[in-house]
Amino acid sequence: MTTPIKGFSKLTKNEKIDWIANNFTPDPKATKRILKTYWNTDSELQKLHDEFIENTITNYYLPFGIAPNFLINGRLYAIPMAIEESSVVAAASRAAKFWLDRGGFKTEVIGTEKIGQVHFIYHGDPQKLQKFFLQVKPKLRADTASITGNMEKRGGGIVDIELRDKTTLIDGYHQLHCTFETLDAMGANFINSCLEQFAKTFKEEAPYFSDFTEREKNIEIVMGILSNYVPNCLVKAEVSCPVEELNVSNSISAEAFATKMIQAINIANVEPHRAVTHNKGIMNGIDAVVLATGNDFRAIEAGIHAYAAKDGRYISLTHAEIKDGIFRFWIEVPLALGTVGGLTSLHPLSKMALEILQKPSAKDLMQIVAVAGLAQNFAAVSSLVTTGIQEGHMKMHLLNILNQLGATQEEKKELIQHFKRHTASHSAVVDAFEALRNGK
Repeated sequence: MTTPIKGFSKLTKNEKIDWIANNFTPDPKATKRILKTYWNTDSELQKLHDEFIENTITNYYLPFGIAPNFLINGRLYAIPMAIEESSVVAAASRAAKFWLDRGGFKTEVIGTEKIGQVHFIYHGDPQKLQKFFLQVKPKLRADTASITGNMEKRGGGIVDIELRDKTTLIDGYHQLHCTFETLDAMGANFINSCLEQFAKTFKEEAPYFSDFTEREKNIEIVMGILSNYVPNCLVKAEVSCPVEELNVSNSISAEAFATKMIQAINIANVEPHRAVTHNKGIMNGIDAVVLATGNDFRAIEAGIHAYAAKDGRYISLTHAEIKDGIFRFWIEVPLALGTVGGLTSLHPLSKMALEILQKPSAKDLMQIVAVAGLAQNFAAVSSLVTTGIQEGHMKMHLLNILNQLGATQEEKKELIQHFKRHTASHSAVVDAFEALRNGK
């Protein structure tokens, strides 16, 4: 039985690998070889990657692809995408090409407000607390001057600080609900630094407020932290065209296709089991661009899914309608993104991704990412209401299956040609591979 290790973080990378391989894997020699295969041969670049996180032993690669032909507000983009799932880049590219000749994508940023909160417990007269807050509010701002100076010079900073009473939810629970503008930075460190100073000032000033009783002066700070739910950091993207131009498939008329698209969206609005999968497809596009540009896809995921449930039930993030003969398809999503700071300028591929996107501002990137989600959803739902999702997906997934089976390059070529004429499923690919290898 393996015993716990002390001082793991102090081991060298090779020592960490030896310990992991020898204690937790069936073939230590193969484990060490595979882990070291993924080291970068450029020692400085490898050192950079090693320092992104703690206890690194190797790099984990994801494919970095390009979805071309995105026309957004009249400007052409090639969108970088980092993702492991087959057919995502192909689907986004297909949607981009379809809408390229139909006016492209139109986008607008509705808001860029970001949120942080100081959560605290206060047992006492709420009117006294309100009076104290109004008195101390200017000092809250003043005490963060050293933090906010550079941000304010660029036009950002603290937008507002509100006192919110949450005692109906938890006894004594209140919060300082704070809004920020962080411009091209995602702003997590900036916001959290401001919040920690707010908390410190708020607690330190309470004992000097003469209206408080001794008990009321004892404000208990629970925590100060940014929120990844940013419903007012919002972007909208849409496409539209006359219904008769929706000639997506020979198997269905444009009118029938438009009707089925709207039906599919309506179903995702009333059936949460469908809505989750529907929105997961949107996130295939969004996450891939967020990851490629060095942004935090976990924060984006959490905020977007919360937004999908903001009215008390989980619904579709996309919308569709036919009005006056025009089919319109759109999305509104909260996206707190950055193009400076963090990994955006530190990771060489993230930096390159932003260069490929023509060095966008944070607002530009919000619009590009929203378009990627909308395009992905249009492609996925189009397939679902026409040929079905598996025909295209399995053909894109074909190489993954063949690689798992250990197919040679010649076998791959022959089987790819075979499945251009036949339906691809996992069992069908296995049967065809075995038949080919056995000479049948």
